[in-house]
Amino acid sequence: MGALRVHEFTTVDGVVDAPMWTMDYGFPDDLAASIGALTAPARGILLGRTTFEMFAPAWSTRTVEDDEGAPFFNDTTKYVVTSTLTDTGSVWRNSTVLGGYDADRVCALKDEVGDLYVSGSATLVRALLADGLVDELHLYVYPLAVGTGIRLFAEGTAQPLALLGAEPLSNGVVHLTYGPAAA
Repeated sequence: MGALRVHEFTTVDGVVDAPMWTMDYGFPDDLAASIGALTAPARGILLGRTTFEMFAPAWSTRTVEDDEGAPFFNDTTKYVVTSTLTDTGSVWRNSTVLGGYDADRVCALKDEVGDLYVSGSATLVRALLADGLVDELHLYVYPLAVGTGIRLFAEGTAQPLALLGAEPLSNGVVHLTYGPAAA
């Protein structure tokens, strides 16, 4: 079975909503290398509908000259968890509708495809965490608090995790890696 790795940009107060605030910190080489190492083993990208709708226009026209991550995002098959979209392939090549969220279908996909990468997709990630399907949660914590916005962990959520790694980056961001807590 493949591993499911989640990548989130977050603030110190836990906001993951449309991270435009990342622009102020740049995208230095060590951040690019960290994310590259995270995406390298992925054989598929799993996205929620909202993130797919934000990523498709942003990534579908980019080339490697624009962004070294473009080949990964454009060439890798994207599986979109949605009960409302029916045709994602015409919007962004190599995209397919997985259907509404179903933990068993995600497990089957991990078996069929291998390693999966998830970026953003807070609603989807909450469900994956609740169902114990996330093997690695990669939080890129930006040194600011924004006060409001979508948080990865909704009010009242209890989610035990085990720290697997901590890596300070040159732009003040800290890359924290968590896995499932030991039972």
